[in-house]
Amino acid sequence: MKNTVAIRNVRKCYDDFVAVSDLSFQIREGEIYGLLGPNGAGKTSTLRMIIGITMPDAGAIEMFGEPWRREHLQRVGYLPEERGLYRKMKVLEHLVFLGELKGASSKQARKRSEDWLERVGLSGWKQNKVEELSKGMQQKVQFIAALLHDPEFIIMDEPFSGLDPSNTNVLRDVLLELNKAGKTILFSSHRMDQVERLCDGICLVDHGKAVLEGNLKKIKAGYGRRNVQIEYEGDAGFLKETALVQSFNDYGNYVEVQLKPGADPQELLHRASSGARLSRFELMEPSVEDIFLDVVGPSAVETAGVANA
Repeated sequence: MKNTVAIRNVRKCYDDFVAVSDLSFQIREGEIYGLLGPNGAGKTSTLRMIIGITMPDAGAIEMFGEPWRREHLQRVGYLPEERGLYRKMKVLEHLVFLGELKGASSKQARKRSEDWLERVGLSGWKQNKVEELSKGMQQKVQFIAALLHDPEFIIMDEPFSGLDPSNTNVLRDVLLELNKAGKTILFSSHRMDQVERLCDGICLVDHGKAVLEGNLKKIKAGYGRRNVQIEYEGDAGFLKETALVQSFNDYGNYVEVQLKPGADPQELLHRASSGARLSRFELMEPSVEDIFLDVVGPSAVETAGVANA
């Protein structure tokens, strides 16, 4: 398969600050790809170079199998992290205006806008001004704006920001439909738990550098199954088995245990069941968050967007 985008040894500095350092990854046609990492890792700086807002100081970017050209952007849809809507414009009027900027006729832009507003549950708000919408509704309007010209390559910077779980599911389902139709999708997010279930490939970045890159299934398989979720009643003494347990998190209804390298989960099961009544004991593959923290160290817990953040 061809690459939709290839980033080759890209570097970007702002005065003395290195935002992106020797970053390389590639995204295949039809792939869902995650550019993941904590806030300030260099994700948005990378996206801005991909869409030509800024240029790399070193390295190269290829798009659709060619050296990057501004003409490629007609085939790209971009949802920025910051909202860039005109607050005094009415929703439908605004979307038609943005569709026309991307080359659609007024009739095409209106039809596509109304169809998308219906699809994401905003048709009843199309005559309202943008400023009258909630933050989540505004996010959905901006989401539509990125898709109006039927782009081949869709770039989403923190796409689920400001959305409740129901609306997150709506946008997720739309993106999965688009991917099944052959669209290539790039996510950028510090909330790794929100996008890892969607991604075929990932690049984990920290301080502007790639710390892990490749096919997500292969990455997880390389880490094995060292996490165990346990629901129990009774003695929790098995959690103190230092020869078996590297760390654990108690979530109240269940406890999640990370085994030490080489530890036998069957031995932990034996120790746990000898003093507690177990209703669940399940080996889990590591999450992207677990892998990231294993690579960069515990100091990244606060900024890495872990599940309890």
